[in-house]
Amino acid sequence: MRLSDLDYDLPPELIAQRPLERRDEARMEVVDRKRGTVEHSRFYKLGRYLHPGDVLVLNDTRVFPARLMARKESGGKVELLFVRKADQPPRAWISLIHSHRPCPPGTRLVLDRGETLQIVGYQRPGRALVAMEGEGSIEGMLANNGLLALPHYIKREVQASDADDYQTVYANHTGAVAAPTAGLHFTRHLLEELEQSGIKAVFITLHIGPGTFAPLRSQEVEAHSMEGEWYTIAPQAAETIAHARRIGSRIVAVGTSSVRALESYAVTGDLEGLTGLFIYPGFRFKLVEGMITNFHMPRTTVLAMVMAFAGRELTLSAYREAIRHRYRFLSYGDAMLIL
Repeated sequence: MRLSDLDYDLPPELIAQRPLERRDEARMEVVDRKRGTVEHSRFYKLGRYLHPGDVLVLNDTRVFPARLMARKESGGKVELLFVRKADQPPRAWISLIHSHRPCPPGTRLVLDRGETLQIVGYQRPGRALVAMEGEGSIEGMLANNGLLALPHYIKREVQASDADDYQTVYANHTGAVAAPTAGLHFTRHLLEELEQSGIKAVFITLHIGPGTFAPLRSQEVEAHSMEGEWYTIAPQAAETIAHARRIGSRIVAVGTSSVRALESYAVTGDLEGLTGLFIYPGFRFKLVEGMITNFHMPRTTVLAMVMAFAGRELTLSAYREAIRHRYRFLSYGDAMLIL
């Protein structure tokens, strides 16, 4: 598959800069894979398209304030994006670093409140190992000084309201750099309504890292390598999914992160682990029979996954229809249900 196969024209004015006041008022484009049809609806009507016994699989990762501004001892500004704890050395975190000049191992970084960090090495090019000097922890430092890492296409400063808006109502396990945005449309009321209709919800965890949004650089899509992300599926969730499969009910994944976790489990049999699964057209899905997702940027791994599930031509047709009807795109945008 060529990189150009993931292209489409996204009008910049359709990129949502803020969430809706009411989450489940988002528009929802419903794509029927068998019929090749597209229908327009609203997210609060989701239950009309699901059947009793269907299982919604939601990613309950919680976004943490991973972005931090610091400066070198020489005065140069440095922006860090903390990804996750490193296995070694102790107390170090893996971090992306943006600065005008390289930051070699041994570079000390100073925060506004006087704390200091040190780059103790590199896991690989572009992934620094950063440790805190003295007392305290990076977790505590981020809690006090960190900012949410809103996507680059949201052209405004982070606001206090984003702390709630950029978090699902069922977020539980802290560890994500970015939100599982398909889940942002759910309200507690809608989840209760779906449960009363016989639609089950199970929660799994995949901590979304920057690899999900890393640009595809190779002209051959298949040559791309995904960065690993940690997932966990509780045994009870796995049993609910297995039971649904046995009785012929559908597994509907909420978000591309849930799809990666489920299909990684289907491939390996592991209930937890670091997954580098890259799903692109030609992939054979083993568990997922429905998908809720947002509208994605061109030339991204998440768009490749949607095309793998719905087919390239139907996906592009649905995107053209969404653009024609002025849907809101990307993280704070509208939703797509693919069945």
